[in-house]
Amino acid sequence: MLTSNMNLREYNTFGIDVNASSFIELKSEKEASGLLSSGSVNPSDCLILGGGSNILFTGDFNGTVLHPAFNNISIVERDKKSVYIAAEAGVVWDDLVLWAVQRNFGGIENLSLIPGSVGAAPIQNIGAYGVEVGAIITKVRTLSLKDGSVREFTGEECGFGYRSSIFKSELKGKYLICSVYLELKPNPQYFNLSYGDLEKRVSDMGGANLDNVRSSIIGIRKEKLPDPAEKGNAGSFFKNPVAEKSIAEMIAADYPGMPSWPAGEGTVKIPAAWMIEQAGFKGYTSGMAGVHDRQPLVLVNHGSATGSEILSLAFKVREAVLKKFGIWLDFEVNII
Repeated sequence: MLTSNMNLREYNTFGIDVNASSFIELKSEKEASGLLSSGSVNPSDCLILGGGSNILFTGDFNGTVLHPAFNNISIVERDKKSVYIAAEAGVVWDDLVLWAVQRNFGGIENLSLIPGSVGAAPIQNIGAYGVEVGAIITKVRTLSLKDGSVREFTGEECGFGYRSSIFKSELKGKYLICSVYLELKPNPQYFNLSYGDLEKRVSDMGGANLDNVRSSIIGIRKEKLPDPAEKGNAGSFFKNPVAEKSIAEMIAADYPGMPSWPAGEGTVKIPAAWMIEQAGFKGYTSGMAGVHDRQPLVLVNHGSATGSEILSLAFKVREAVLKKFGIWLDFEVNII
């Protein structure tokens, strides 16, 4: 179904009030294939929009928005060690996590309460609390925006990295993700509880099981992160930077309490939130745009901020961190 001059405020978690020239809700992969194969959509003038949880609109979108709304979940195969499932692009990500936990399928419980849709998960390689979805994905089924042809990517072909994939780099804007295939573990005995006090929280709830891990993760996220339904945001706006170990040591000499963790040979990852706080921007506001007062990685819309106002604040934060530490912060959010 095509809608002209569609308002997108309800389709982006920042709550930015912008319009799209054309908006098409896709009810099935078959419908999407038919539309794309007809040649009626120009790939260079097209935006795929799921939950809108990782996007910042800085103005109206003068093109066609495709919104995948097909949302089936199915078990494809199972054996003693694994359960292989397929989830369509329009499934709400946290609904998938709940679906898996209710069936005692482990692997994505640490990714509870991450906003957005399944279709966006591999693009961003969503991750939290020691788990990245790229390690669990076995296949991604797509349609070419150019001609509607089917192409399937193995997990390895997706080129997953820290908050990135081939769909966010060289293949950006070339494919519509239809389904994501994941390998989960039935009746898991091992849980990743390495983050902070997660192990203690789970223990206090009675021990490690999927329900307790999920509940603990949800509790942590609600304590630290604003609910987009109450205060517009897109989660972490900035990526945690990776720096050469020698540079990190120089910074740590001036800031002995600087947190960091190994990120590969000769490099360390420094929390962007810590640097933003040190630069004096925790809880900072500029008009209706602001930096969250509990998690400085998150920029928020206090009411009626425009995308340009939020982006301007992001540039200001980036500049302050660069001036103070000599470290460049990359944006995690897609700017449109």
